[in-house]
Amino acid sequence: MGVVRLPKETRALVLRKAPVERKPLYHDAVIEKRPIPTLQRGQVLVKMGAVAFNHRDLWIRFGKYPGIGFGATFGADGAGTVVASADPHDPLLQQRVFLTPMRGWESSPDAPEPGSTFGILGGGKYPPLGTFADYVVVERDQVVRSPDHLDDVHMAAWPVGGLTAWRAAIVHARVAQGQTILITGIGGGVALIALQLCLAKGANVFVTSGSEDKIQKAIALGAAGGVVYTSKDWPGQLAKLLAKGGQSVSLDAVIDSGGGDIMGQVNKTLKPGGKVVVYGMTANPVVKFTMREVLKHQQLIGSTMGSHQDLVDATRFIAEHDIVPVVSHVLEGLGSAEQGFELMKHGSQFGKIVVRMDESGQVAARL
Repeated sequence: MGVVRLPKETRALVLRKAPVERKPLYHDAVIEKRPIPTLQRGQVLVKMGAVAFNHRDLWIRFGKYPGIGFGATFGADGAGTVVASADPHDPLLQQRVFLTPMRGWESSPDAPEPGSTFGILGGGKYPPLGTFADYVVVERDQVVRSPDHLDDVHMAAWPVGGLTAWRAAIVHARVAQGQTILITGIGGGVALIALQLCLAKGANVFVTSGSEDKIQKAIALGAAGGVVYTSKDWPGQLAKLLAKGGQSVSLDAVIDSGGGDIMGQVNKTLKPGGKVVVYGMTANPVVKFTMREVLKHQQLIGSTMGSHQDLVDATRFIAEHDIVPVVSHVLEGLGSAEQGFELMKHGSQFGKIVVRMDESGQVAARL
């Protein structure tokens, strides 16, 4: 085999501070060339095949996310191929991998380990790297091998959404075969992966969305039905759906992205002792919890991301069940990133928005 010549620099999509006169505030995302540092012990170089957006990327540009780091590379989600290692005999060489999207939480079942600093990749001060680049230097123990059934585009759609969905639905809600589950805000990456995980577990899943079209797409994926949450009576409509067939069915758990009055909205349809797992706050950052829920033994559980071990477990599960994350848009090249931000602003996507960095060496996904 000939000597592989590696580049000395990489393009990266970098966060730069907006001019003070720009109103409303919207920081810049600029493509810059940066030197690729010499690999240190325990590091590998990943040639990125695809990267994906999360809403936090947009919130960072709006200045509404904590710990913003100007000069930082965007992106927590990305997949590619290990093309170099500090160890010339590294078994990861030429293997397809995705990057662990966070640091500071290894395996604790409850929360990040005491004394650790938890952080998500991309656009922040810690950790000091992001995925939106042609090449990324990363610790070799912070990449996970990509399942064979997923190409880089669909693999890039997995890490943040998959980890969040797994923690909420499987670890916290403990979704199991035969249960009835409600997932709110279907169409977002986390909600869609939660739907896929719950269906693979054998649960009956209902959904809410602001769009009837998204509900129909969720039904095509296997959801039992759904209601439009912009209707004031959506809880009553959900109750009617659950009563179809002549017998009333209660929800075992709710996987929620909105917050606000979700407990009051599902109180009548959630069984005594049922769980509401909240991982987002698109409706309201204040989640109401009253004595009404206490008397029914209903549980409100907060959930954010998950541990490295959760990610490994979740990835093993999607490999076993051939789960393919839903991708809404595939953009070509790092130069198309601004289009991805505009798509997120519009909010009409169904699934993840992915940037394909390079089409070479990708394995076709089984869809």
